[in-house]
Amino acid sequence: MITYRVDVPITPDQFIDVLRRSTLAERRPVDFPARIASMLKHADILVTAWENERLIGVARSVTDFDFCCYLSDLAVDRTVQKQGVGRELIRETRKQLGEGCLLILLAAPKAQAYYPHIGFKPHNSAWILMPTDKIK
Repeated sequence: MITYRVDVPITPDQFIDVLRRSTLAERRPVDFPARIASMLKHADILVTAWENERLIGVARSVTDFDFCCYLSDLAVDRTVQKQGVGRELIRETRKQLGEGCLLILLAAPKAQAYYPHIGFKPHNSAWILMPTDKIK
């Protein structure tokens, strides 16, 4: 049985573990626990999925709750992928937001086909500035 919980604190080690069991660890600073701890500390919404006492999924978001919400991390253990866990984590995230709040994410390369499948629409003007990039 899978249960979903909102804003239940998890440890950096728990988060790193589920990132490694998903496909997201290769794109997150899992070798830097202090950065992971800061990511958790500054999240506005944290939705977790549990199979009994085992953490199997996390949706971590930064938001103003009314205009936009950036779903920064959606990590689901590979052993339970394709069972609706990611979809439910997103639903639970949206329940925390105002009715008109836009949900935004940047898809990991391995997950690009997933998001249109569940209703997300592509946006052709997302831009990023890497930490080492200079503003010209």
